[in-house]
This record gives sequence, structure tokens and C-alpha cells, in this order.
Amino acid sequence: MALRSASRTPHVVIVGAGFGGLHAARRLKKANVRVTVVDRGTSHLFQPLLYQCATGLLSEGAISSPIRHLLRRQRNADVVLGEAKDVDAGSRTLSVDRPDGSTMTIDYDHLVVAVGMRTSYHGCEGVSGHAPGMKTLDDALAIRRKIIGAFEIAESLPDSEQRRPWLTFAVAGGGPTGVELAGQIRELATLALHHEFRSIDPGEARVLLLHGGDRVLPSFSPDLSRRAQKILDELGVETHLGVHVTGVTAEQVETTAKAEPHEVIHYPARTTLWTTGVEAVPFAGVLARALGVDQDRGGRIPVEADLSVQGHPDVWVVGDVSSRDNLPGVAEVAMQGGRHVGAVIAHIIDGGTDRAPFRYRDLGNAAYIARRHAVVESGRLQLSGYVGWVAWGIIHIAFLAGVRNRMGTVVNWGATLLTDSRRERAITYGDPETARQPYR
Repeated sequence: MALRSASRTPHVVIVGAGFGGLHAARRLKKANVRVTVVDRGTSHLFQPLLYQCATGLLSEGAISSPIRHLLRRQRNADVVLGEAKDVDAGSRTLSVDRPDGSTMTIDYDHLVVAVGMRTSYHGCEGVSGHAPGMKTLDDALAIRRKIIGAFEIAESLPDSEQRRPWLTFAVAGGGPTGVELAGQIRELATLALHHEFRSIDPGEARVLLLHGGDRVLPSFSPDLSRRAQKILDELGVETHLGVHVTGVTAEQVETTAKAEPHEVIHYPARTTLWTTGVEAVPFAGVLARALGVDQDRGGRIPVEADLSVQGHPDVWVVGDVSSRDNLPGVAEVAMQGGRHVGAVIAHIIDGGTDRAPFRYRDLGNAAYIARRHAVVESGRLQLSGYVGWVAWGIIHIAFLAGVRNRMGTVVNWGATLLTDSRRERAITYGDPETARQPYR
């Protein structure tokens, strides 16, 4: 199957409907081009709030919006459900695998790749089967199932020794996602679940934050990092610094100290969550080989100043999967990169020959620690505590896609603050056939 057109209108194909891909498509709304957005899912996902979906604060619908809905008023844009499989730079075609097992070929004049990254386990064998990452809705729902299930099983066990591993939650990684997830588990245990169990006290849940660095939130200033650590301590999160997670099984997590004599400690823990490290998705390697370029250590693809690939002025790479000037893998880089590429392509279509270089404007970092406590850093501006929490909320509401999602999220947050409840705690099993099977 091939997607071709007799039209001479330039065709821009965008792979990935994350922040970079969506902003590139929107920037081309008024350009004289046809836009086709290819994504393996049907929705744009707001990844910065995945941890709130995983801990029952927000539903999956609150942090995702249908791609077709977001582009419904953009008459020059179409959407294809499928996974990019191969690229032929010579014929300028993209091969896409479809959910029904078929493959379609799409011609392009300009190709924008914004496929993002996936969780990296740094070569630790067998870890992925016991420690889900935090990159997709499936990850968030799997984590929710593990967390809620752990409390339910602990409730039915007869003594504290048997309960302890089920009420121990290990979070690998002390960056923003790890800190936010650890804090939310403690809040879930001490507030939302407080009066709902009869045999256990959910507040006894032990949350281990395991981090290889010498402080949490290393991308923030040392002062904000210290403030975050203080709030984590007050929440009851146990932070272990200077350690690497070197093994995970269904029943325990193993850490190894970075310093001599590299002490190894095993913690009985039935729930381990992985928030440390990312790597390029497989399609990045396919693209690099097709274009004859070398990936960096993380699998990212080096790009020119305008975000095109060297030797291929019609191929652009934006967001986490692009490598340029050590830019961080954050949403704002992807959004600004997508808008920049869209603007350059529109300029070329209009007959322009010059290509403006991409200049990233760093708007700062933000991380949620606990209710009424967040840290925000932008240049010399540093906010924490209640003021930081308000600023964090405004930033995230502004970046959410769709008015309905923004309103729904505000209502959910407000209800949680007023009632200490979390209603989004339903667990799923992945697919109907799995759900029909007996527990193993």
C-alpha cells in the first residue's frame, strides 16, 4: 500500500506526535504544504504528568489528547496510525507498519523525525521485566497496577514481616520523575489510602529513592536540591545517594555503592520503578543507517544548526532523539525545535534559501515534590514551597494540550486537595485475553 498524490504541493511527513512533532505540524498550518503525521498511537501524550496517572491522581484521558482532534482545524494535515519502519533517502519514501500487519509506503519532500526516547536499563539483564519505566501510558497503568496491588496484597497477609516487602517501594533515579513519583507514592499512602484499609496502616509504606549522584535533582541548583531533599525527608521518603541499582527481581532490589568498597545491599521490595536513563528508540538506528550518519552514545542523531541531518537537507530530527549543543531532553526543547523546523520548511516552500539556526531559549526546570511544595528554576529565578507549587501548576496547565484536559486537570487537582481522595485507581491487565486468565 502506498500513500501518493498527483498534487505538486510539497509533502511534509512528520514521524511522531509528541511535543516536537505536534508543534512542527501546527507551525505548518498556513504553509502551502500537505502534512502527514505518523504515530504508533492515536493520542498526543503529556509525559510530564505520567507519574500522576500512575499514582491515581489523574486519568489517562486527562494527560492525553487524540491527535486527530488536536489537528481537526488544520485542513492541510492528515494522520496515519502506524509505526515508522524504514526510510529510503534516495527515493524519499517512508515505510510504515500498520496495526493490521500491512505495510504502507509514504512519499515525502521533507521528513521530520520526532520519535522521542525510551527507557534504558543500562545493560542490566532482566531488570525490565520487574521494574517498569515511565515513558508511556502503558508504563503508567502498569505502575498503577503494581502500586495499588501491593497495598491490596499486604492487607490480606497475617503478619508484619510478610507485609513489609509488599509495602516497600523502590524508585531508581533521583531526577525530576523519580522525585515526583516517590513523593506521590508517599502522599497516596498517607492521605488517599489512610482510612480505607483495616489490617494495615498504609502510612507505614516505605519508599526508597535510589540515586547514583550526590544529591537529588542534579539539574537544579544545589540550593533547590537541598530544599527538595528536606521536603522528601519530611514526607518520609528514604533517600539513598551514591548507589546504583544493579539488580531487580520480583522480591528484592539490589544496590551497589559507587565508592569503595562498593558495598552491595539487598532490600526486600515487591515494587521497583525505574526512572533513570533513556536511549533512542530502534527507528533512530534505522534512520541513521539510511542516512549514513553515526549516532552518539545514547543513540541520538547529530544534526546541523538548523536541525537537519548533514548531507540530507530534506530530513530533520527534533526533540530528545536529536543531538546538538548538549541540549537537554526536555519537553521545551522538543516544542521549540518543532516550531523552528516548521518555520524553516515554510520559509523554504516560499522560496527562501537561507536557513536560520535553531536557538534554544531555556525557560527553566520545574519539579513537584509534594502538595504545596514544588521547585521551579528559570535563570536566576528560584522558587520553592507554596509559591513554587503554584508556579509549577500554572506551567503544566499551560502546556497541556486541549482546553478540556486543562479544565479537567484543574478540577481533579482541586478535588484531591479538598478531599484527600484519589479516584483514578482502577487497574487494568493490558488486554481482554490477559484479563480473562486466572491469577498466576
